[in-house]
Amino acid sequence: MTKQIIQTAQAPQAIGTYSQAVRADDTVYLSGQIALDPNTMELAEGIDPQIHRVFANLRAVATAAGGSLDQVVKLNVFLTDLAHFPRVNEIMAGYFSQPYPARAAVGVSALPRGALVEMDAVLVLSKD
Repeated sequence: MTKQIIQTAQAPQAIGTYSQAVRADDTVYLSGQIALDPNTMELAEGIDPQIHRVFANLRAVATAAGGSLDQVVKLNVFLTDLAHFPRVNEIMAGYFSQPYPARAAVGVSALPRGALVEMDAVLVLSKD
């Protein structure tokens, strides 16, 4: 197995002991992203801006790994209020097309930096 650490300035730098993503052969494991702006490291305000920023951060890391959101096979969504889940669905439709990735949504009591949403993902790169 070949292992590669993925890092990009287009997504927030890790705020702990983890990598933005790790590629193991053709599979890329993207660490959880909250709605931090990569330039300012400030959290977006409000649920819609946070959801969009999280998808933008995931897209930046996927791109740095040589892939795209189209190659995401599994997406995990963590929300501090599950009432926001319909907004995740609506906004997600602008970033993904069918067939959609497998997904889990989990309600949590808190997220880093007071974020309202966090997502992580697994993508599989094509072998061509």
